[in-house]
Amino acid sequence: MSESRTDRQGESADQKTDRKTRIMRPSGQGKLFGGNRREIMLSAGFFVALFLGMLVYLGYFTATSRQDMINNSYNSRQQILLSKNYRGTIYSRDGDVLAQTAVNDDQEETRVYPYKNLFSHIVGYSTRGRMGVEAMANYYLINTNTSLINKAANDAAGRKNPGDNVYTTLDVKIQQTADEQLGIYRGAVVVTEVKTGKILALVSHPDFDPNEIQEIWDELVEDGSSTVLLNRATQGLYPPGSTFKIITALEYIRENPETYSEYSFQCTGSFQYEGSRISCYHGTVHGLVDFTASFAESCNSSFASIGIGLDRNTFAETLEELLFNQELPLTLTHSKSSVQVSEDMSSGDMIQTSIGQGKTQMTPIHLNMITSAIANDGILYRPYVIDRVENDAGDVVKSFQPDSYGRLISQEEASVLKKLMTAVVEEGTASKLSGLDYTAAGKTGSAEYGNVKGNSHAWFTGFAPAEEPEICVTVILEGAGSGGDYAVPIARRIFDAYFSEK
Repeated sequence: MSESRTDRQGESADQKTDRKTRIMRPSGQGKLFGGNRREIMLSAGFFVALFLGMLVYLGYFTATSRQDMINNSYNSRQQILLSKNYRGTIYSRDGDVLAQTAVNDDQEETRVYPYKNLFSHIVGYSTRGRMGVEAMANYYLINTNTSLINKAANDAAGRKNPGDNVYTTLDVKIQQTADEQLGIYRGAVVVTEVKTGKILALVSHPDFDPNEIQEIWDELVEDGSSTVLLNRATQGLYPPGSTFKIITALEYIRENPETYSEYSFQCTGSFQYEGSRISCYHGTVHGLVDFTASFAESCNSSFASIGIGLDRNTFAETLEELLFNQELPLTLTHSKSSVQVSEDMSSGDMIQTSIGQGKTQMTPIHLNMITSAIANDGILYRPYVIDRVENDAGDVVKSFQPDSYGRLISQEEASVLKKLMTAVVEEGTASKLSGLDYTAAGKTGSAEYGNVKGNSHAWFTGFAPAEEPEICVTVILEGAGSGGDYAVPIARRIFDAYFSEK
């Protein structure tokens, strides 16, 4: 030890300082600095990757959501486009003008709707916001694909460019027939092509004149009870009444695939179960009925008995498969149809649900979609109303093709339901559609609503021809009464209008 002290005493000042520095520096400082450097590099790499990921996502979002971005009311890009382009024209499928922009000598623009109220909800308006095709096709209508020569000439002359034109799937004759037949009733009519999903007609009453939307807007907004702007075909929610028996019948077939045809029931005009009672429409006594007769004659008592015996869990699954309680595969603004079936619901609620009453609510467009799927061997095509976009020279800019949503029900189930719905026409509540030049199939409904007993909406949904369906028609008349008496004649005249064009 003494030798060590001697050696240290002989150290120079620099040696002592160096020794003290080595003693004070942690032995791992070099390694620690290296570790910090790696962490910094990793963190920097992470943020660079995150930034690049954000750029990629922003590019993808811009490319795939360009229409949504431009259509956003906060995006000034719309006004820039409209300062350069006239809003394009909307046509029917046969080339009739449904909406166009008129320009006077002072270059003032006015949106004109030649058919006034007729297409008010489906074509919509572009003043005070937008709705209908005016909203869905806004991106195309305010953009232009006119030739470069025209753009140069228009720019030199200080003129705007013509916006692209939109051709719809709408048929003027069928729309006029549906509108005339709906008449003074509040309600809706939906007409679609079974094998494509094309919307041929869509009517909602009460309606309005889109030419006057600027003048009547404040009045409509201030009147909290007004439902004029509501598109009842896609947004109206109604108890489906006996049209819902299509779905109850489907569930019974699924649960009893081998024995459903052996079903029988003795109808006395009413049905009671655990303190709950349901009556047939106007207390009609149907007597002994099998499964087909129960459906064709729309026997509430029989279907209440069927409903009580259904497995509620599998019924809930069927309802989900049929798009209840969820958004529809539809670009039109719409409401969700709602129905609740669960193990803990009361027998009374189950009885009401099985015949389309109680808390069940459905939109006409949804019922039309289910009916179309049945007519099309179980496959649903998404309803659509824009057929193609053309520039001012008639060149196609974009075309829209039928889009299959997929299979809602099996082909075998669809075949059975077709036969049941044919029986409704041939021997049941839709007999006003029998004996015509074409065959038809469908289901009527008289859906009670409100607190006054006997008040009911009149429903019909069906297709024609029954053996090779081409079009599907769904009708609801608010507060009209019997579906067979009021909704079926309207459907008949729409079918007549369609087949008279062929």
